[in-house]
Amino acid sequence: MPSCSDYSKILKEKDINKKYDAAVAYYKNDECYKALPLFEELLGLSRGTQLAENVYYYYAMSEYCIEDYFLANYYFKSYTKTFAFSEKAEECQFLAALCSYKLSPNYTLDQTETLSSIDEFQLFLDKYPNSPLRDSANHMVENLRLKLEKKAFDVANLYVQTRKYKAAVQALGQFITDYPASPLREKSFHLIVQSNYEFAEGSIEVRKLERYRAAVESYVTFATAFPRSPLLSDAELYYEKSRRQIEKRTSTTELP
Repeated sequence: MPSCSDYSKILKEKDINKKYDAAVAYYKNDECYKALPLFEELLGLSRGTQLAENVYYYYAMSEYCIEDYFLANYYFKSYTKTFAFSEKAEECQFLAALCSYKLSPNYTLDQTETLSSIDEFQLFLDKYPNSPLRDSANHMVENLRLKLEKKAFDVANLYVQTRKYKAAVQALGQFITDYPASPLREKSFHLIVQSNYEFAEGSIEVRKLERYRAAVESYVTFATAFPRSPLLSDAELYYEKSRRQIEKRTSTTELP
């Protein structure tokens, strides 16, 4: 392993094999910031030689090592295209997706990178269905989908909090469709009942009847799906209020 005092000499070294050996030594010694500029230079110097594939691999790994996940993602993907038949292609395909995973932000922020990471893991799983990394990939995809789920629920719930009840009903209904196994599904049904009732309350008179009926229908749907829900008693209050409002506006009662 070259000493730190020799680093400037290695930067000027003309023998690409010596420069490569030094760069690998720095990388393996976790001195990635020193290895990176050496591998970067070697990318051009080794083109067309037997060293090219390994240089490209270590360059991508060095970017990953210094936690520049954006560039690492780019070079891992580029490696899999340039050296598609390499024994390291599977690892690099996985690491490219892992970089996107690490770039995925908190669920409250824009989730473009999260969607990208899911796509990249799916590409990996499709390409390498029997990979020993399959379980890890599936686990991370599940984590990413949970982010999207929480994001979607928060957006829908924000409509409730800001009293945009029509949008809330639509967003919550879409959430239930998109995430049928979500633990937030029960709460979503409850919020739909509340939102339908509040939407009816704020409507002009000619639209109230149909909207109170929508509140009643949403309660029945909720009660059917979650007959033992602790939220059912609260939803029943909206149901009873809606029934009374319908009875005031109709001579015949058409209620479940």
